[in-house]
Amino acid sequence: MTTTAPAQRIEIDGRPATAESLLWPALVTTGHFTAMQVRDGRVRGLDRHLARLDAATRELFGQDLDGERVRGLVRHILRDDTPDASVRVYVHAPDDEPSLMVTVRPPTELAATMTDRAQALMSVPYQRPFAHIKHLGGFAQARHGDLARRAGFDDALLTGPDGTISEGAVTNIAFFDGTDVVWPDAPHLAGITMQLVEGRLPAAGLPTRHAPVTLADLPSYAAAFVTNAWGVSPVRRIDGVAFAVDEKLMATVAGAYDQVPWDTL
Repeated sequence: MTTTAPAQRIEIDGRPATAESLLWPALVTTGHFTAMQVRDGRVRGLDRHLARLDAATRELFGQDLDGERVRGLVRHILRDDTPDASVRVYVHAPDDEPSLMVTVRPPTELAATMTDRAQALMSVPYQRPFAHIKHLGGFAQARHGDLARRAGFDDALLTGPDGTISEGAVTNIAFFDGTDVVWPDAPHLAGITMQLVEGRLPAAGLPTRHAPVTLADLPSYAAAFVTNAWGVSPVRRIDGVAFAVDEKLMATVAGAYDQVPWDTL
């Protein structure tokens, strides 16, 4: 997978970041964010990104977050010269008022073929606290991801007691039992791409359901895939359990995602 490039631009509440304005984001980890891929000034699932930011701001800081404010700040940092980008919107609350930091990085593109995208995941005994929020301060999941890559894997797979699978370190994961797509029923962040794909799979002939999935269950599944802001990718291995890259399954999943309309910022 492509690694994250350094930010090209950082603005806080519409103004270029300074050493002083970066002090709070640098030192305070109470906050949340969303990550989106922008193409030609458009975003898939924009309404869901805005809803995520608003819901987390209300839960963490007790205030609403106007979606038009978010859109305006993203448009402002992109200007007219950056139609394609990886954008993150962070929300902090210095002085008890929501403050938005927006960062711009180069756009991320997955490999063209599913075989080249296929991921190897290493299971680790960790579940994110307050998993339903895309919150800051994720040291443990980042550390587990680093250790997984050092061990020759692409990323970590987070698990709970008795090997219950919840999510990837930076992805959602789903399994295919030959008939249904099964999303693990354990604490997780409902990623935007997961939401968009899950809602469209039944119409594409793939029923979906949520159910407990454990590491011991892995040999009973025919295939697996992960989703995140970059798109969808097959899983080729979890620990010592290998999965074939099911081209038909992945064509259906990727096709469902590709049909999601792009929303203008």
